[in-house]
Parts: sequence; structure tokens; C-alpha cells
Amino acid sequence: MRLCVLFLVLLSIALTDPPSIKAQGCNAPVCGNGIAEGTEECDDGNTNSGDGCSATCQLENSSAVCAGVPTVAGTALDSVRVASGLVHPVHVTAPRLDPNRVFVVEQPGRIRIIKNGALLATPFLAIESRVLSAGSEQGLLSVAFPPDFETNGFLFVNYTRQTDGATVIARYQVSGNPDVADAGSEHVLLTIPQPFANHNGGLNVFGPDGFLYVGMGDGGSGCDPNENAQNDASLLGKLLRINVSTETYQIWAKGLRNPWRFSFDRATGDLYIADVGQNLWEEVDYQPAPAGSGLNYGWDFYEGRHCSSGSGCPDPCPAPTGLTMPVLEYCHSQVDPACGSHPRGCAITGGFVYRGCRMPDLRGTYFYSDYCTAFIRTFRGVLGGNAQNLADRTADVAPGGGLSIGSVTSFGEDARGELYVTDHGSGAADGEVFKLVPGS
Repeated sequence: MRLCVLFLVLLSIALTDPPSIKAQGCNAPVCGNGIAEGTEECDDGNTNSGDGCSATCQLENSSAVCAGVPTVAGTALDSVRVASGLVHPVHVTAPRLDPNRVFVVEQPGRIRIIKNGALLATPFLAIESRVLSAGSEQGLLSVAFPPDFETNGFLFVNYTRQTDGATVIARYQVSGNPDVADAGSEHVLLTIPQPFANHNGGLNVFGPDGFLYVGMGDGGSGCDPNENAQNDASLLGKLLRINVSTETYQIWAKGLRNPWRFSFDRATGDLYIADVGQNLWEEVDYQPAPAGSGLNYGWDFYEGRHCSSGSGCPDPCPAPTGLTMPVLEYCHSQVDPACGSHPRGCAITGGFVYRGCRMPDLRGTYFYSDYCTAFIRTFRGVLGGNAQNLADRTADVAPGGGLSIGSVTSFGEDARGELYVTDHGSGAADGEVFKLVPGS
């Protein structure tokens, strides 16, 4: 920057109308020019504070999160790799007022930061000694930042405990370095015993009401042998809602098998739950806003819209009266005529309704994938209990960025609502994170 300024001064002495800094290749961000550049969090074309974007082009609130971000018309998609060399990435997120950082959860017990496009070498949080990640579904599984993160520096993680595999919901706090959390600041809000190593759920998400929502699997094994999902005395097989201020919780919904990934539409508050199936069917459950408690999504009576099958499953299953059926399902094998033309899979990976800045024509579109098949599919809208406008976007996101994923473990959403996809990787450190971007 100093060289750019000196260069400009010398030119101003020699020339009547010196060329701009940018014309000389010194790409210094200009706050107030209406383009969010460099590390500017926003740029609304002025240098006034109090309108969502401050005089120094920093976000004051989420109303200006897209200020200065160029848009691209159409629904064409592509992908770019934003990080590699990760150890089993399973979650991507960001605080709502922090568009320059993305946080990536590594399953063994670390959280990494992608800052201004570069993966930082020092982990944001490293708690491997507390985390059991021996099973394929155990580990550090998510992190959530509260709406007031910028003022209190709190973050809430979900992991399986080293000593016994129990689910732990814990709060940590950022240290004096904003890129490093204090690993010694753990405060446990809730511990839930796990009878088996699988179906841990594992996602923490702050809802539009400011409460922390936690997805809990049914405890594992097959056909919920302990009947946890339908048991109101158990926290397993449920969606929980936690008041992080009072540390009180309630069962918000039940009848879930393994809600590995769920999300709230940041524009409408609608809730989408991708519940991993057992033998035959994967499903997406939907609850329009305003979200209310008490829904029963049917497991272990139903898998998708079908009576569950397998040893230990209810036989015969009850009528679906009082149950909330999924708006979308797909099967593990296309032998069943009911599968239709949807690609098969084995474990659904839920995503988000796109509400990003770059691609306005895609807003309102829900993205999802599958751990085994690694397709990228979408639907837009729900009518009469059924997902509408289904589309396969797998080929769309492959050409430019070369998105070739072995196992999709998660989607992610940054502060601006742009979407990311994690590839779990097959080796010790070959996990990757991709960003979905406008296609040509």
C-alpha cells in the first residue's frame, strides 16, 4: 500500500491528471464506491454509518450483507475449491456479520478458519482430547454462532465424548485473538448418553427465534431397539430447543431417526430436516414458519412415507394419523417402482434454501445431497405436501470448479448466504471444501 501511495504522489507531480491507483495495478479497496472489495464487509455507495454499512464499510447489521456484492442473472451453477488438505470436514458455517471468514469443522476435534480465501494453519479450536471420533458417525460434528456472537464471543459445539461416546453440547468463548477460541473455556450445557456409536445427529443451529436447535438421532442400531424416537421421556430421536441464556431445553419435535443436517430458511424461517433412512428410504421433512413444537415425523413407525421394515420395526405399523409425512423421499434401490426417476442413495445430506447475494434467480431453492451418491439436487417450494420443481444439478457444478466429491458430509452457509459443500475425503488429510458460484 505504501508503494502504491508513493507511486501516486510521484505521478501527481509529473501529470496534470494522474491515473487512478487501480489503473496502475494497485488494487486498493475504495470504501464508498459501491463495490465490496478486499476485506470490506459491505459497500453501499456512501460512507455514512447507521444504515447497516458503517463509514468504514463494516457490517452494522445483516440488512447490508449484500451491499456492494455483484449479482449474476440466471440459474447456471459452477463450483470452486476453497480449501483442501482437511481431515474429514463435516460442517461449514459463519457468524452472520462476518463475511470474511468461514469456519470448517474437522471430525477428529478441530475447527479451522478460511479467512479471506486462505486456510489458516492454526486451528480456531482444538479439542481432540475430549472428542471420541473412532466411529464413522462420532466426533466433533458442528459449531453454531449465536446472533450476538460479535458482542459475547460465544460458540456452541456438538461432539461425542471421549470417555463414553455421549453427546455433549458445550459453549466456548473466543480468546483475545479473534481467530483462536479459548480451549479451556468449555462450559457444558447438556450431556446425552448414547447407547450405540451411530445415529448421533450432531447439528447445532440457531433458529430465527434466537434459540439453539439440536438434532438428536435415535441412539443407533437398527429399528430403534429402545424405542427412543417415540418416547417423550428420551431426548434421542428428537429435535431439541435450548435457551442458551437459562440453559433450559425442551423437546421440539420427535419421531426422527438421524437428522444429520437440518436448516432454517433465513428469509422465511421455514424448517427443513433431512432425516437419514434405514433400509430403503431417505427423506426431507418440512415445517413452514412460524415453527411450532410437537410435530411427530413418524420414525420408527415409518421410513419415508412407508411402513418401516426390518427386524425390530413395528409390525404392523399404525395409521399415519397425527404424523407429519416428508415432502420428499428417495430410495436406496430403483427396483421399487415407487422410486421414480430420482437418483438412488443411502444417507441423505441436507442443505439450505439458497438466500445468497450472487445468484438472485436461485433464491428460494433448497439444495441437498447424499453421502453415498454425492449428487447435488434441488427443489423449490412445497405444495400439497410435496416438494416442487425437482432438479439434478450435479453436472452443472462440475465443469469449471471440477467438483468431484466422494462423500458429501455437509452443506454450509456463509454470512452472505452463499453455499458450500464438504467432501469428507477417504484418507488422513484429503478432505475438501467447495463453494457454489455462478456458472458461465
